[in-house]
Amino acid sequence: MEKNVAEGATKLAGPDLVQGIALSDLPDGGKLVGHSSGEQVLLVRRGTEVFATSATCTHYGGPLAEGLLVADTVRCPWHHACFDLRTGEALRAPAFNPLACWAVEQRDGRIFVGEKLKRAARKPRSRSSGQVPDKMVIIGGGAAGFAAAEMLRREQFQGSIVMVSDDCAPPVDRPNLSKDYLAGKAPEDWIPLRGEKFYAKNNIDLRLNTKADRIDLRSLEVVLADGSRIPYDRLLLATGAEPVRLTVPGADRPHVHTLRSFADSKAIIARAAAARRVAVLGASFIGLEVAASLRARDIDVHVVAPEKRPMERVLGPQMGDFIRALHEEHGTVFHLEETATSIDGGKVHLSGGSTLAADFVVVGIGVRPRIGLAEAAGLAVDRGVAVDAFLETSQPGIFAAGDIARWPDPHSGENIRVEHWVVAQRQGQTAALNMLGHREKFVAVPFFWSQHYDVPINYVGHAERWDEIVVEGDVAARDCLLRFRSKGRTLAAASIFRDIESLEAEVAMERQMATEDARG
Repeated sequence: MEKNVAEGATKLAGPDLVQGIALSDLPDGGKLVGHSSGEQVLLVRRGTEVFATSATCTHYGGPLAEGLLVADTVRCPWHHACFDLRTGEALRAPAFNPLACWAVEQRDGRIFVGEKLKRAARKPRSRSSGQVPDKMVIIGGGAAGFAAAEMLRREQFQGSIVMVSDDCAPPVDRPNLSKDYLAGKAPEDWIPLRGEKFYAKNNIDLRLNTKADRIDLRSLEVVLADGSRIPYDRLLLATGAEPVRLTVPGADRPHVHTLRSFADSKAIIARAAAARRVAVLGASFIGLEVAASLRARDIDVHVVAPEKRPMERVLGPQMGDFIRALHEEHGTVFHLEETATSIDGGKVHLSGGSTLAADFVVVGIGVRPRIGLAEAAGLAVDRGVAVDAFLETSQPGIFAAGDIARWPDPHSGENIRVEHWVVAQRQGQTAALNMLGHREKFVAVPFFWSQHYDVPINYVGHAERWDEIVVEGDVAARDCLLRFRSKGRTLAAASIFRDIESLEAEVAMERQMATEDARG
């Protein structure tokens, strides 16, 4: 799924909305795509009101006409971004940029689209009582950290924001590092979430290559590795996760790579330029996305993993068999129920006794949350940093979001920690609001997507265990939705090319949570 860079150069579809359409052509709850002054416009009718916005999602250019209307919002079918139809605001990550909006007039039984509206200054939410903090510090330059900083400024927070990142690159669109960018289908300028000007313009003090050494709870300061100190009123820990390192002999050789950062992805691309064969260790989402991307570069790919079938733990046996067959169809060779025992020059020795030739190796055997700072500060930890429904840690004024946070999930009724990009972004947004004194619970249904060749897999909810999988459609035909159920309740849904059903499953889970919350 590539970003829509050709919009504007493509032929305009639908009616000329400046000339107008009959009101009867747009039923209540209907969507219609037309154009105005050279731009594609989405018309949406809700009762007697008609809204006009950009027709494509600002995240990756998904077609909003194929999305889902929920109250006065529209959700993107591709990656579940959500926009306000009245203002165009991107209400939910992974989109951050708003949609453009147009004036709409109804007269004589017709709908006319007028001029594009100037973006009105967004009104911040009304603050709860209490002192407004002045100094915000965010540790981490990933999805959650970026989303928090962006939301603080969107809410017109006027104080200081310092963002400490031990990465050498500003926050990047990490999912692309194992997908289109690694496959050679995405230009480098797509990768930063924002250009460097964004941080200067919004007065965000982004400090790259900077390591936080400890948190001084007494003085309310973050102590950096160089001994300097940053005072905070509110602190967000968004330190993310780091790849689990391979510990077999030869794992430290220079041709053995992991993939987490922009630099990692570039190093793999550079290595792939002169390579013919790669061994991918691990059949996780990252491992198999890397396999698909390197096959796109015409490299022989061998995947080594201890499981009987890939992805079975998360997606079940039917989807696991499908994913294996899909990769094999594209030439990937699997060595399942095997692990690497050593790496010796251009050879990988396997537990079954065989040897694989490989010009380089990519290791994708999982990640672990970076909770060292939290532990050293004495914060409560539970296989992650324990937070409440507002994403606040056991220490008042310190919040955690993203891959490190274990939060009370109202849908499953369990404390969960997930390593999903969109979850991290949405948690960063909620944490920012709560750092400002709002009391907003994090109740978003977890969502992620994975891309394998031309097949996208969407997953909503969270199911660590289930007692049945209900399959709607045909997995092998790439047209399906799988419901993961426990005691008759749907905990999660995975889909292939069933975008509207995926969105509907997400909304059903949200409504179920709201009903249960109302019951108390």
